[in-house]
Amino acid sequence: MSRNGRPRKMEGTIFPRPRSVFWWIRYRNREDEIIKECTRTKDRQEAEQFLRERLDARDDGTLSTVLSSKKLTFNEWADWFLERRSKPPFRSENTHAQNVNAMKHLRPAFGNVLLADITPGAIEDYLWTRLDSQRCVTTKLGIRQLGKLKPATVHQEFRILTRILNVALKQKRLATNPCNAVEFPVSVSQSIRKPHYMTASEQARIEFWAPSHLKHAIVILVETGLRPYKELLPMKKFQVDLENSLVHISDSKTPNGIGDMPLTELAGQAFKAQINSTSSTDYLFPALRKPSSKPYVTSLRKIWTATLKRAGVPYFPLYHLRHTFATRLSAGGVADHFVTQMLRQGDAKVFRKYSQAKLVMMRESLARLDRTANEHNTTSGTLRPN
Repeated sequence: MSRNGRPRKMEGTIFPRPRSVFWWIRYRNREDEIIKECTRTKDRQEAEQFLRERLDARDDGTLSTVLSSKKLTFNEWADWFLERRSKPPFRSENTHAQNVNAMKHLRPAFGNVLLADITPGAIEDYLWTRLDSQRCVTTKLGIRQLGKLKPATVHQEFRILTRILNVALKQKRLATNPCNAVEFPVSVSQSIRKPHYMTASEQARIEFWAPSHLKHAIVILVETGLRPYKELLPMKKFQVDLENSLVHISDSKTPNGIGDMPLTELAGQAFKAQINSTSSTDYLFPALRKPSSKPYVTSLRKIWTATLKRAGVPYFPLYHLRHTFATRLSAGGVADHFVTQMLRQGDAKVFRKYSQAKLVMMRESLARLDRTANEHNTTSGTLRPN
């Protein structure tokens, strides 16, 4: 008997194969047939782990499914992923749309390739090809080129490919994810727009030029940190409890976003003013034009851009008001873990991109340096001075 309790006849072996840089494994299935497979790894420990997973799959009766996946193409797996793991409730509608759009470029490169045959080298070649590609748009005059693709665009495609193959790894359709061995060839830090912190003076100017419904939305967003398009605009009036200063969020980007959010006095006033201005509808922000695809306002981009221009403030997305909310909480001395809860996030690491440590806050902290801390005469009660 072997260490794990299997008869030695049922154990497998690891062996090198001529003209192959990878380790191979040999084992028997339940029908006592010998099966040989390439582990696609040069590391012996990884090859042993690969063999153990094959033996476990055989003992669990899932080996046939695992082996059949070796004939699975990227196109077939992408179809499964888009249907089973890309749509709500697993991902939002916007995320699903991004996945579908990325497939337009991933399928021509990997569509007919077997999942097991996708290599890190092929992925790197794809990334370099995309980085050298032109961004094209279709106009009435034909196809127009707008310059090379931004690294952030290609990086998003790389992240989506990594996610697809990670799911295949969890489903035991792959032994390893080739994306883990790929390093993105260029830096994306310079191409990603940094969040903008709206100052109090900027907010005053923007509110002065904003129409009433946008003004109310601005106050609510900076006082509550709601997501504008997913949580605030589709909201109905019965979700606002002015008596108890609460707003109930029934639908959000993540499960952690669903719940009750307390209101500040300014947020309560903005909610009340918006409710009174739209007394003939159940929605807090009803559609301004009829007919409309949805009964509520779905976008504020045009009016937001025009308002910023009138106020003389450089453009930044409306969503960055959520960053402003987090930064103001941090500046007020609220602990980071509690700010994460106020943002209704499950991962505390995400908080870093919402709260910005301003130079003024840092200077105030430096002003509190105690340069004579090591010369104080006070001692602790457990130590005696020499």
